Amino acid sequence: MKQIYLKRGKEESLQRFHPWVFSGAIAQMDEGIEEGDVVNVLTGNGDFIAVGHFQNGSIAVRVLSFNHVSIDDAFWHSRLSSALKMRQAIGIADNPTNNTYRLVHGEGDLLPGLVIDVYGKTAVMQAHSIGMHMSRKAIAAQLMDVMEGRLENVYYKSETTLPFMDDMENGFLFGGSDDNIAVENGLKFYVDWLRGQKTGFFVDQRENRSMLERFSKGKRVLNMFCYTGGFSFYAMRGGAELVHSVDSSAKAIELTNRNVELNFPGDKRHQAFCEDAFKYLEQSGDQYDLIILDPPAFAKHRGALHNALKGYTRLNNKALQKIQPGGILFTFSCSQVVTKDHFRNAVFTAAAQAGRKVRILHQLHQPADHPINIYHPEGEYLKGLVLYVE
Repeated sequence: MKQIYLKRGKEESLQRFHPWVFSGAIAQMDEGIEEGDVVNVLTGNGDFIAVGHFQNGSIAVRVLSFNHVSIDDAFWHSRLSSALKMRQAIGIADNPTNNTYRLVHGEGDLLPGLVIDVYGKTAVMQAHSIGMHMSRKAIAAQLMDVMEGRLENVYYKSETTLPFMDDMENGFLFGGSDDNIAVENGLKFYVDWLRGQKTGFFVDQRENRSMLERFSKGKRVLNMFCYTGGFSFYAMRGGAELVHSVDSSAKAIELTNRNVELNFPGDKRHQAFCEDAFKYLEQSGDQYDLIILDPPAFAKHRGALHNALKGYTRLNNKALQKIQPGGILFTFSCSQVVTKDHFRNAVFTAAAQAGRKVRILHQLHQPADHPINIYHPEGEYLKGLVLYVE
């Protein structure tokens, strides 16, 4: 196996089990190392410290293990088994009312660069590193073995995460079923793993959608950036008086309407609008007393942080201006570079600008099947607040 040598003193983060090696920490590399190769990482003194996938870019190595192990079928089997056992321990896997969950969450499951979401009998696998892409077939084979009949299909979907790869093509690695209806907490929804965002559904809002359901009785609900309408049909089951879903994507609105009809056929409480969020909020009246703001990531990198925070402030300001007195606002950020403090300060500024009295009822985060590696705090990406607005 080829070796990468660190500059002296640059092993400290790895000694604290942080799973990334940055390019600036590297002193030299063996010749012939290519993207996706498994490499050993050695300290400046030549001592082994980690093994991982090499990739060009600021993150040069994503660590797979801090032990001297072979990255083979047994390794993938062990890691996937550990991920499944954790989901069984917290009651998410093998739940008859919920067959939708994240099985592998990158660094949180010690598999950096890999995401696997389960939708009933289908797993959707997504690579965020070239090394995971090159290992996709071996991983899929071990996944089918670990899941012991729970799965019939494995769909690979990485065209959007690795668009520069010449051999990149989405498709089934096992099976080929077109049955794309899954169940979350007893509610059904269509999963668009062919053309949809991420793996086809935002599994990370499951617990927050359940909380919203408990707040929805008798409310007039506005679900901004609705995508597939998850918050909308939870609000309807919770007894909302009306629900309006808004998204700038016509495909998202179509999928939202299909999902609402799947759960509440013929229910006239719901309407969907294909419209820009800021424009819709600007033109809407003050009819809503429960608003959900769940926008896409405003900042993909640190250079975009300042403008992202301005965007969150502007968006929340508009919602706080419009919401009825005594209303409840669910507001989120899924930008990894936006910290909890960043987001809370942006919402604080919005509240001050709107001149409303605001109380924080809940501080929200990603669910347990999106675990955070304690040595990798960057894995805490989803932040949310539930606000009571006077």
